[in-house]
Amino acid sequence: MAGVNTARAASAPEDGPAPVAPGETGDPAVEEVRLPNRPESARTARELARSVLLARWGLSTALTEDTVLLVSELVGNAVRHTGAQTLGLRMQRRRGRIRVEVRDPSRGLPCLLPVHDLDVSGRGLFLVDQLADRWGVDLLPHGKTTWFEMRAEER
Repeated sequence: MAGVNTARAASAPEDGPAPVAPGETGDPAVEEVRLPNRPESARTARELARSVLLARWGLSTALTEDTVLLVSELVGNAVRHTGAQTLGLRMQRRRGRIRVEVRDPSRGLPCLLPVHDLDVSGRGLFLVDQLADRWGVDLLPHGKTTWFEMRAEER
């Protein structure tokens, strides 16, 4: 199910309002941050990820923008498809890579669907598959964790 691909897309556009600091809603680099099942949670997750990746870990803008896009896709998928009341976001930095996890209480597996030029939705896992170095799903006793990893240069 998980694919390895080093292709990169153009950076995502900047979001409008000021970013959310990790201390305001939690810090996904320290512990799982719980987000409500609402469309605006994708924006909160992007802002948290951007803050961790740039301010805390000092990673490149290109890596940050790709990672933020994928965080948004996983959180958006969980909001749309799981029926969960809350979702969990966790970020870890390991030697030479970062790992992002989105946990939800559904055991339904995400599907990587073929994408066509005129499709207006259904591109989330396609983007994850194209941009992440690795991704997958870990089934839990009560739900699942969908994750991806990106190579990160050491300082």
